[in-house]
Amino acid sequence: MQHNVSELIRRRRQELGLTQAALAKRIHVSAKAVSKWETAAGLPDAALVPALSEALGVSADSLLLGQIRQNPPDGGNMKRIKFYQCPDCGNMLTATGKAELSCCGRRLSPMQIRPADDAHRLTITDIETEKLLTWRHPMEKGHHLTFLAAVGYDCVHIVRLYPEGAQEHRLPRIPWAKYFCGCTEDMTTLYQSNP
Repeated sequence: MQHNVSELIRRRRQELGLTQAALAKRIHVSAKAVSKWETAAGLPDAALVPALSEALGVSADSLLLGQIRQNPPDGGNMKRIKFYQCPDCGNMLTATGKAELSCCGRRLSPMQIRPADDAHRLTITDIETEKLLTWRHPMEKGHHLTFLAAVGYDCVHIVRLYPEGAQEHRLPRIPWAKYFCGCTEDMTTLYQSNP
């Protein structure tokens, strides 16, 4: 495994057109340390892994495993879209293929899709060239909807929501769209409403 890590560091550094000294400067270590890692004479200290993985443009997991796992070409499909929400900062991420996503130092799991219950149901109305989404869910500081999403066959439209905001929002009309919302009460669940 140490050889794989060494090879990955060397290969990515060269792909990025960096010298050992330039990589060392980016992560605040000596060029000798980078040379040691690339010759498998040692491994980076665990505290350096986040900075090193960012400098090399690979995930920390890939760096520690010594290999970059690639998805098959054009593996993404909007029918398989997954939503991820960071419980710490609320960032929304999506992936249409297999992905390993993290935020705030934490690996994220895809949100589970459930049919909307009465509390999370969106009412979707056609208004000219848009869709008006309304809901009865409270929008209080401690408990509110965090986002709305419309997923079509070729696009996604996501709107971040904030406490004390209006209980309605207009979205562009997207053919054959599915509509979703997330809630502060359970950031692992995505609620789907039918138009």
